[in-house]
Amino acid sequence: MAAERAAPTHFAYKGDRLKPLRAFCQTARLGSVSRAAEALFVSQPAITLQLQALERDLGVRLFERSGRRLIPTREGEALYELARPLVESIDGLPAAFRQQLRGLDAGELHIAAGTSTILHLLPPIIEAFRRAQPDVHLSLHNVTGAGGLDLLRSDAADLAVGSMLDVPADLDYAPVYRFDPMLITPPDHPLARKRDLALEDLSPYGLILPPRRLTTYRLVDMVFHQQRVPYTVAFEVGGWEVIKQYVAMGMGISIVTAICLSDADRERLAARSLANWFPQRSYGVVVRKGKYLSPQARAFVELIKPDLFVRGDYYDSGHSER
Repeated sequence: MAAERAAPTHFAYKGDRLKPLRAFCQTARLGSVSRAAEALFVSQPAITLQLQALERDLGVRLFERSGRRLIPTREGEALYELARPLVESIDGLPAAFRQQLRGLDAGELHIAAGTSTILHLLPPIIEAFRRAQPDVHLSLHNVTGAGGLDLLRSDAADLAVGSMLDVPADLDYAPVYRFDPMLITPPDHPLARKRDLALEDLSPYGLILPPRRLTTYRLVDMVFHQQRVPYTVAFEVGGWEVIKQYVAMGMGISIVTAICLSDADRERLAARSLANWFPQRSYGVVVRKGKYLSPQARAFVELIKPDLFVRGDYYDSGHSER
């Protein structure tokens, strides 16, 4: 009996080995036999039989039910970590082989990013990528928040570039760049020249912030509440370029990330670091866990290096130079 168990007949060759592992990985990812069957274009009974055969072969229970969803057991989670990269690598082999034959002078690359990232962070990276891979069709998807994550999960985007506070379990985030938080005001504003600026000094003035669903609003709200400092919001508006324009018009003050401040802003804005109270904002690459990255995507990621993007020293000072 032990000898039979050591050499299971249904794992005799590679094809039979891959099918139950693929069924297991899809069920673990989707939480449902029926959804796994739809994803693999097979019947539900076929998925059930493959899972049962895998459990018999390994001698462990791989799933337990939580409501209407199947959740991997401790043993199932261990198997998923081992099997997922193997299954996805094999499934991605044909596309990877075709890409390898063509080289990096063809193909497509889809990147999800917010407006501010596209305007302020990506230009030097895109420029370097276009020089190195002029024949790759590059698509930038201008999305924010959940929209970018949806594109990643549906494989409509190869990767995303941006800032994240909370990283979902099905995604990987690799921060690369870090930027100071900055207070921006009109040049003649009282806070522009005030010495020993304190967080409480911002309370009398209305803040112009992005919509509250976005990371910047959430971060500002968190810091003020942690420090027990009251604040008011003059109004919400999307996009740093719009925010800077309204601040320059004297309609309020704002807290932005240093990445969005350029030399052209010197004439219309005063900027002061708020690094004593607010954490630096990180920007980096977001991918779906287990996602096979094409050669084009890997080439793009290799260009995202800390020394590629350098911001001047003007906005790093603790007070306005005006």
